[in-house]
Amino acid sequence: MQPLRIGVLGSGSGSNFQALLDAIASGSLPAEIVLVMSDVPEARILERAHFAGIPSSVIDCGGHTKKFPLASQQSVADAMMAAGAELICLAGFMRLIKTPLLHAFPKRIINIHPSILPAFPGLEAWKQALDAGVTETGCTVHYVDAGMDTGPIIQQVKVPVYTNDTYASLHARIQEQEHVIYPSAILKIIPTLTR
Repeated sequence: MQPLRIGVLGSGSGSNFQALLDAIASGSLPAEIVLVMSDVPEARILERAHFAGIPSSVIDCGGHTKKFPLASQQSVADAMMAAGAELICLAGFMRLIKTPLLHAFPKRIINIHPSILPAFPGLEAWKQALDAGVTETGCTVHYVDAGMDTGPIIQQVKVPVYTNDTYASLHARIQEQEHVIYPSAILKIIPTLTR
């Protein structure tokens, strides 16, 4: 079978994108990344894509810092379809996905979130967890729907919260697990994707 063709959307450093690249290089994930797009022109994920020789581009959001205009979403959908992407993976992408993309890629957009959903949706979930005084948190890979971190769950892993944790130490420990379960979750859903 041909490798799964993945498109990636990211807004930041791209550590989860790198984890997918590493899993592909090791042979544990039968996939190839065909396009990386970011809404942040200076995002490190674009540097990582360039270094890996993967096509990349900046998403024009019309000057909006948080909103993801429908025209921008349509242009992303068009670019991903032109690249032949079969699955879109969000890797630290900070804008809400809506109809143009969801319609173009039904049940083919997934996200990784740094908490055990449904607990602590939204931004900086590790800070929310630490502030709430919970004894464990973790990360979740889920399908993307029109809500914020509300889509069906694919895979989760728990991470303990220690009494001496800082935001940074907890976030780092969660990220370690993210890098393990993201490729694993993709492997899990490959058979469900009609290709």
